[in-house]
Amino acid sequence: MRPPPFEPPELALPPELDAPPLPSLPPLPWLPPAPPLLEPPVEEAPPDAPGVPPLFDPPDSPPDLPPLLPFAPPLPLPPPLPWGPPSAPDWQDAPNNATETNSKTPDDTLAAMFHTAAVALFCSGKRAIAAVFALVAASCGETRNLGTSVPHGRLPVDDRNPVILSNDGAYDNWQGEYAVLLAQSGGPSLAGIIVNRSSAWMDLDANIDGWRGLVKAARDSGLKGIPDPIASVGGTLARPSSSRIEDTMPIQSEGARLIRDLSRSLSLPYRPLVVATGGRLTDVADAYLMDPTVAERVVVVSSLGTTTSSGAAMAAPNGEMDPWADFIVTTRLRYVQVSAYYDQTTDVPSSRLSDLPPNALGAWIAAKQPKIFDLAVAADQVAIAAVGISTFVTAVQPVSAVGSVSAGAGPDLVADAESGSLLVTHSQGREATVRFWQLLLDASTYAR
Repeated sequence: MRPPPFEPPELALPPELDAPPLPSLPPLPWLPPAPPLLEPPVEEAPPDAPGVPPLFDPPDSPPDLPPLLPFAPPLPLPPPLPWGPPSAPDWQDAPNNATETNSKTPDDTLAAMFHTAAVALFCSGKRAIAAVFALVAASCGETRNLGTSVPHGRLPVDDRNPVILSNDGAYDNWQGEYAVLLAQSGGPSLAGIIVNRSSAWMDLDANIDGWRGLVKAARDSGLKGIPDPIASVGGTLARPSSSRIEDTMPIQSEGARLIRDLSRSLSLPYRPLVVATGGRLTDVADAYLMDPTVAERVVVVSSLGTTTSSGAAMAAPNGEMDPWADFIVTTRLRYVQVSAYYDQTTDVPSSRLSDLPPNALGAWIAAKQPKIFDLAVAADQVAIAAVGISTFVTAVQPVSAVGSVSAGAGPDLVADAESGSLLVTHSQGREATVRFWQLLLDASTYAR
């Protein structure tokens, strides 16, 4: 009998080794699906309290994911500062609307600008912008003056303004000598010298030769930045039959062209070009007739006329030379009349000739000293001293031009608190003389 076929016994795993079939693997917990792109909520929840909303969710936010930043409304930013110098204050606008503007917004002076009632009472509605620029300039350590500081003296122009001289003869006063010395240290830079003629100084060739002699002596002594004088050929302006300024025929003189051109290149809204005159106002008025925008870039400071009980007369000295030009300048340009003279023979008395520096300028002054007019109203240097020496002017008065123009005088100047023109009524000649000798004897004046 055959044995039954062999069948291996069924092996059974011990109970502790039994295991269910392996299940399918779930998604790895450390690889969560990518979060959606951040988008602003459809509606923003109002903040619990006024102010800026918190930058993070409250502490009970889910710990497994970082909280999303709420979309807070952006903080308001201050308006951007404009690039460049502050916009020109209203006194830079045409003179025919300056009175109305300034009467509406009187305030402390913030810039080198014209007054209404006095130097301390003139400011435009744009002073806020100028103040912002002053703050920015101070915080950055800026050294360039942006025109937001008060004037250095009692006039709205000072030693920081470039200056053109305009005069006739070279030997009756010390205007040129003051100008070349002040330009070396702490005074206005000398941008140009215009030489014309007058009834007292008819020979234009002799006049220009005299000024060239001063310039050569100054340069030979080491003074820098002294321009060549130019001769301005032409007569006086003719008043048209209509008596309208716009109908006046311009001369287009060399002096007028220089004023027009240098005002375009040198004048800044907060630092206009000054024309300091010691003779007739023809070239200044002619420059305006050629280009009326000259009025926006130029301030005229004139040694001219005399004070009166009501203001001043635009007569001798210098005002009688071209009365129609006087009228144009006082009604269309910013004008300062200096009618406060002093004894100019005290500037270089004979007793001090031995104190003059041993150079070409000292020799020039010594040779000129006997020719100086012993006449206070001949001291044309009061115009440049009023601009370049802050302590020279001691009293000013706002004035306006009134009345008719005669053959020997321009309009009268009368007190007017609302006017932009100024009259210098008092000065200190000693302040000018002291400064003159300081510069004359300072070795650094000749070593720049």
